[in-house]
Amino acid sequence: MPVILPVVKLVGAVVLVGLGLLFADGDRVQLVLAGLAAAVLAGWGLRDLVAPVRLAVDPDGITVIRGFAGRRRLPWPAVEAITVDRRTRRGLTAETLEIDAGESLHLFGRSDLGAPPEEVADALRAARPAAR
Repeated sequence: MPVILPVVKLVGAVVLVGLGLLFADGDRVQLVLAGLAAAVLAGWGLRDLVAPVRLAVDPDGITVIRGFAGRRRLPWPAVEAITVDRRTRRGLTAETLEIDAGESLHLFGRSDLGAPPEEVADALRAARPAAR
């Protein structure tokens, strides 16, 4: 993931706080809403800086992000399917990589992967060892 995206999110959080202070004009509700929006945006940006790698693969399985910056190991036998879901809305197509591990489903967008989900899915399928 390019480092510019988390920086833009953090700068956006600062701008939201500044706009809230500038335009709230004594209205606590507007100030609180601007503060909450800024906190969410800052948290999102920090997550991108703290845990930039969302997905890793090796011969034993896949490691996925869990929670804010945790990791979860999925051994290959636990991975039931690797698919790409495509949805079109308002003329825009969104692709999501789906890793189905039975009791859990892990979803990754292009911004999480830093590459098209179809390419990542192909690479994961190629890295998966043949059935033993």
